[in-house]
Amino acid sequence: MPLSDKSIDTKTEVLVLYYSPGGTTAEMANIIARGVEEIDGVQARIRTVPSVSTTIETTEPEIPDNGPLYASIDDLTECDGLILGCPTHFGNMPAAMKHFIDNTSALWMGGKLVGKPAAVFSASTSMHGGQESTLITMMLPLLHHGMLIVGLPYTETELFQTKTGGTPYGATRLTDDLEETPISDDERKLCLAIGRRVATTAKKLSL
Repeated sequence: MPLSDKSIDTKTEVLVLYYSPGGTTAEMANIIARGVEEIDGVQARIRTVPSVSTTIETTEPEIPDNGPLYASIDDLTECDGLILGCPTHFGNMPAAMKHFIDNTSALWMGGKLVGKPAAVFSASTSMHGGQESTLITMMLPLLHHGMLIVGLPYTETELFQTKTGGTPYGATRLTDDLEETPISDDERKLCLAIGRRVATTAKKLSL
């Protein structure tokens, strides 16, 4: 009997895909990736998406000047799990992330993401700035792809005590200044937790 791909490559891989014009969700993504890699045999692949320009002639370089590479369709098909994050823009995901997701129809038609675990994370500059609605709108295309949504249960006790970010729908953060408002201990722990949960689920499903 031939060996499966997983028998040859024992690493389960979780894609942490984010958009972060101000750096807040990028910081969250790096913490979430550390949570992913706390699970033995699982590694994180960090990717971002380019901005969407209001000027048609303006384009982003193929490789960013700094930070992780831009995501490709291959990153989605090759991953065993996905954690998707972006800031809250008027209670919804920004155009850059929506544009990327809107170009995954071929994956949907081929059922390439069906059965893979996924989670979401976000940040806003006000307490009631639409974090939860953003998380939910990010879930919708993932459900259309047949992905299995992984949230944060209240066994993560930080959900009971956080005074800033943190929801059962996914990790969130509240800040309007990265230097003056560092990520809280509760927010950090919930970021690590969502990474561990998706990694654990992906590892079990890929056996």
